[in-house]
Amino acid sequence: MKIALIGYGKMGKAIEAIATAKGHTVIHRIDLESKHLLEKEHLQQADVAIEFTTPETAYSNILKCFEANVPVVCGTTGWLEKLPDVKARCLEKHQGFLYASNFSIGVNIFFEINKRLAELMATQPQYDVKMEEIHHTQKKDAPSGTAITLAEHILDKLDRKAGWVNQESSQPKELSIISKREDPAPGTHSITYTSAIDDISITHTAHSREGFAAGAVIAAEWLNGKKGIFTMKDVLSL
Repeated sequence: MKIALIGYGKMGKAIEAIATAKGHTVIHRIDLESKHLLEKEHLQQADVAIEFTTPETAYSNILKCFEANVPVVCGTTGWLEKLPDVKARCLEKHQGFLYASNFSIGVNIFFEINKRLAELMATQPQYDVKMEEIHHTQKKDAPSGTAITLAEHILDKLDRKAGWVNQESSQPKELSIISKREDPAPGTHSITYTSAIDDISITHTAHSREGFAAGAVIAAEWLNGKKGIFTMKDVLSL
């Protein structure tokens, strides 16, 4: 598989190492100094693109992949107000697009555990719920995309919560997400349900970027040759 890496920071380099070890070829490494490789004639040389950049550039990068007829796996967070437009353009142009707030296999299993716990707690109003997420200091968005995904799953199941806020809150209808930025910290997400008599917590802790990078490569392998809009649930059959 020939891969165009859009974004060549720490994550891009981790993805390259895993992809190369699996026998794939990274034909383009695109960063600020090599933006010309985003032009159609260069991108279309790839079988699939993997996009990990910034909230400011992800949208245009994805559209350039569509124009080049290259399926794109995107892991950039913080730009999701434009996701509906990306999905519409993907379908309109018959392209392949896979977005995930987190590509780690463990995190995607954690998503399913979170949903099930929220379902069980829907009938237990004596429990309040809050979330904490910890990332490295270079993380550009807060809360993390993973935390937002977890929060949306909780809000979907708990009628007693109307929305999330990125701070401690005493409002019963608000789900608090506390974001901490510390080094080194690839990523920890904890959800805690608290009552007067006990607490129930679930936590996922990443030890390195390898889990995210490996999942992104698996997603690219799965998406190669496909048309449509997908998530890691499709990749992992969850």
